[in-house]
Amino acid sequence: MAAVSDHGSPDSYRSPLASRYASPEMCFVFSDRYKFRTWRQLWLWLAEAEQTLGLPITDEQIQEMKSNLDNIDFKMAAEEEKRLRHDVMAHVHTFGHCCPKAAGIIHLGATSCYVGDNTSLILSSGVITAHCSLRLPGSDNSVSVSQLARVISRLADFAKERASLPTLGFTHFQPAQLTTVGKRCCLWIQDLCMDLQNLKRVRDDLRFRGVKGTTGTQASFLQLFEGDDHKVEQLDKMVTDKAGFKRAFIITGQTYTRKVDIEVLSVLASLGASVHKICTDIRLLANLKEMEEPFEKQQIGSSAMPYKRNPMRSERCCSLARHLMTLVMDPLQTASVQWFERTLDDSANRRICLAEAFLTADTILNTLQNISEGLVVYPKVIERRIRQELPFMATENIIMAMVKAGGSRQDCHEKIRVLSQQAASVVKQEGGDNDLIERIQADAYFSPIHSQLDRLLDPSSFTGRASQQVQRFLEEEVYPLLKPYESVMKVKAELCL
Repeated sequence: MAAVSDHGSPDSYRSPLASRYASPEMCFVFSDRYKFRTWRQLWLWLAEAEQTLGLPITDEQIQEMKSNLDNIDFKMAAEEEKRLRHDVMAHVHTFGHCCPKAAGIIHLGATSCYVGDNTSLILSSGVITAHCSLRLPGSDNSVSVSQLARVISRLADFAKERASLPTLGFTHFQPAQLTTVGKRCCLWIQDLCMDLQNLKRVRDDLRFRGVKGTTGTQASFLQLFEGDDHKVEQLDKMVTDKAGFKRAFIITGQTYTRKVDIEVLSVLASLGASVHKICTDIRLLANLKEMEEPFEKQQIGSSAMPYKRNPMRSERCCSLARHLMTLVMDPLQTASVQWFERTLDDSANRRICLAEAFLTADTILNTLQNISEGLVVYPKVIERRIRQELPFMATENIIMAMVKAGGSRQDCHEKIRVLSQQAASVVKQEGGDNDLIERIQADAYFSPIHSQLDRLLDPSSFTGRASQQVQRFLEEEVYPLLKPYESVMKVKAELCL
């Protein structure tokens, strides 16, 4: 058997989210380097605040910590964790090894959740907003409101351009009244706008765990400051401010309430549902040959069937969106079984589900942006399908026109019923085209309205207020929502694989 290999090796399993799908920037955000660098930053902030409030911490110790934030010996940390069976203390020792003068004040008064929970909140806040006090690498590279806003903007351009293009509507995936291509796209946009607002709400509601101690009572810090309640509150606020949060929880156990994770993943799961619906529609329209996602010049649709143009991007979105929707079950169950002030059975689960939720959401948003930047519509195919179905839909208008011309509503209804069944038989039994209009044109009974048939069969007269709805929706709801993100709209999406 081969020797055990490192996790970056082709001989070792690596999550496809990292190796195939998610952006390099998002993978870095959830990397060990970024995580443990954040721990060190938190320890520095704590030491700076404790020094400011009068604890005997020297400038030299602070400077030593600052100088070694990125000097992480991962091999030593792994060895320490294997020896101690405690990840936080392993990194306390590793940080202390390169900061010998500061070693004695690192993690002073804190518990493991000071770095663990606060890092989770920093990452969640930063990933959603695409910036935080630590600054994510790059500018707009995350599951952020900016990323989602770009998708909405691309689809809004698509909807505006095709606001008046008639297309066959479907209910139960059966032919229904006409709508427009732009109006259908607005159904997608509306769902994504709700997701954008939910992301903003969760971002604004996120609070810092702060400096709370082992069971949330701040007893260790109260002892450090010799019973000075005001200084403990100042410490909590100073560290919260340094981390870029407007407020911290007043009440915690050892951890922040795990319902926070439910809130965050619920919004991401809801986004997954929206993307799945949109991409399912695109896949169905691709089958009808009315619309296609981008298909590159050298792209292969099938290894066996060279002619195929499979909607692989939309299929990928649906596949990963299902995974994203299921991940919310993890924090739901975790929150329900946290005993008293905390139990550790949350830890291993959260290492997986939180990172995977953000990596998955990053992937589907990036892929959906790529799709929306290259959607192709085939008006002639749409027109042909309308011609197949519109004659039946137009029968009521034809009856009304005949009555206005002096005919009997009942007689006309019977005439059209007979002709419609004959035309339907040609379509279903013979595989022919719908020839109802030709039959009406050939029937002398309908001669009073023969000259009106073209007008009565104009597809745009069957789309109701669809185009006006698109215009009003974009102007009143979408564009105002997107205005804060105008500066990031030019960023293009690129697929990893």
